[in-house]
Amino acid sequence: MDALSGAGPRRARGRPGARSSGVRAPAAPWARFSAWLECVCVVTFDLELGQALELVYPSDFRLTDKEKSSICYLSFPDSHSGCLGDTQFSFRIRQCGGQRSPWHDDRHYDTGAPVSLQREPAHYFGYVYFRQVKDSSVKRGYFQKSLVLVSRLPFVRLFQALLSLIAPEYFDKLAPCLEAVCNEIDQWPAPMPGQTLNLPVMGVILQVRIPSRVDKPESSAPKQCGHENLLPAPVVLSSVHELDLFSCLHPLKFCCDYRPYFTIHDSEFREFTTRTQAPPNVVLGVTNPFFIKMLQHWPHILRVGEPRMSGDLPKQVKLKKPSRLKTLDTKPGLYTAYTAHLHRDKALLKRLLKGLQKKRPSDMQTALLRRHLLELTQSFIIPLEHYMTSLMPLQKSIMPWKTPPQIRPFRQDDFLCSLEHAGPQLTCILKGDWLGLYRRFFKSPHFDGWYRQRHKEMVQKLEALHLEAICEAVRGLRGKQNIEAWMKDKSEVEIVDLVLKLREKLVWAQGHQLPVKEATLQRAQLYIETIIGSLPKDLQAVLCPP
Repeated sequence: MDALSGAGPRRARGRPGARSSGVRAPAAPWARFSAWLECVCVVTFDLELGQALELVYPSDFRLTDKEKSSICYLSFPDSHSGCLGDTQFSFRIRQCGGQRSPWHDDRHYDTGAPVSLQREPAHYFGYVYFRQVKDSSVKRGYFQKSLVLVSRLPFVRLFQALLSLIAPEYFDKLAPCLEAVCNEIDQWPAPMPGQTLNLPVMGVILQVRIPSRVDKPESSAPKQCGHENLLPAPVVLSSVHELDLFSCLHPLKFCCDYRPYFTIHDSEFREFTTRTQAPPNVVLGVTNPFFIKMLQHWPHILRVGEPRMSGDLPKQVKLKKPSRLKTLDTKPGLYTAYTAHLHRDKALLKRLLKGLQKKRPSDMQTALLRRHLLELTQSFIIPLEHYMTSLMPLQKSIMPWKTPPQIRPFRQDDFLCSLEHAGPQLTCILKGDWLGLYRRFFKSPHFDGWYRQRHKEMVQKLEALHLEAICEAVRGLRGKQNIEAWMKDKSEVEIVDLVLKLREKLVWAQGHQLPVKEATLQRAQLYIETIIGSLPKDLQAVLCPP
């Protein structure tokens, strides 16, 4: 594998008719199913049509023709790969036909989930279980079929585990089995960050914990609670999204487009492979050697070879220039036009290679990598977080009756100057050009994504502090006489303006789920009602119409 950067479906009982809007009607029976999956697809090989969509379930979920074509082509491995037996992989496709608004409420999940695990608003993930086995009863001589889970959630580990349970059973029993599984998923609790969930399916209970944005780094696997009440004992998944890090790395959220599996039949093939402009900001996972020649002008190409036998270790790990990537039999390795800013951690490489020699368990190797990536990421991010915190106005400058002060702008030169005394060298032993690394980070979409999210969180915190300051000021105005005394030197226009702004702030706080206590919101509402009650009857009628 190479990574390059830059027919009549069965209708379930009781379901409403299909709608043309691209989403299911808001029928209660499938609300919980929709919180996890968009639909389930079955793709088969037709001698006349090639890959064909055999079934979509629930049957009234509407996919565009372009989406159907992408799912069909991406649900089978490239023909040259010759995969026999069972194969699991995933892909990601762009949603077509405009953004569809799901009828189930995503806000509670997205508010509590880490940014990297929030629902994809404009893309679908496809999780595939492909089976190819010899079958003399089939004209082509082979049984070829894929079961695909389509979701907006990046839960690779969970959905692969789910497929490993249901796909073999489905290939034996077909549609009735699939309908039963979908009905079971429709009984699952909604995905809630920070909670341990028990998900029953086909006589097995999958126990998972979805990370929360308030989790501390290196949070433990789901707490195995309530086992004595669960029969059979649950299968505990240590993560819903992380794979074996020793085999694949994903240390930071990628803020650009990425496709875990991409073929020449993809609808974006021409867009991504054009030479009339610079390579796009995208990572492609491909298995067709054709891409080696087609995209050799891309700045980064990672070619992954077959798994090495134990003891067959590389003598050294080095980066290679893309100019050496000219033939289809190129050796595995990372070919990049860029020069690394930081030196390699030779001690870590030695520990990992030694682990291979001693046949150290993969989960231990993964733990080594995860700890290394966590420490490296924290060393890089902590200076940025400290600088962002310094841009926040002091709490004492937030006055209850004035517009809250603005967050100061992020000045890159000021941040770089701060690194001399508060840089990553304080927590990381790796040497190299840290300034150059930060400068390159500032030019990437990943900085923009990180900054926008942090700025949004700071604005919400500022609004919450302002609302709390107003409520604190209310405490000094308890009683109608005190409020009337406060209103004495205020014009009616000022008072009405204050009431309207307070109402707007309350609506905004509730709609955006600001980190404000419910008691604070209740006090603010009481304050508004008290002020209105002290106004003349005509103004009361304007502010509180019947």
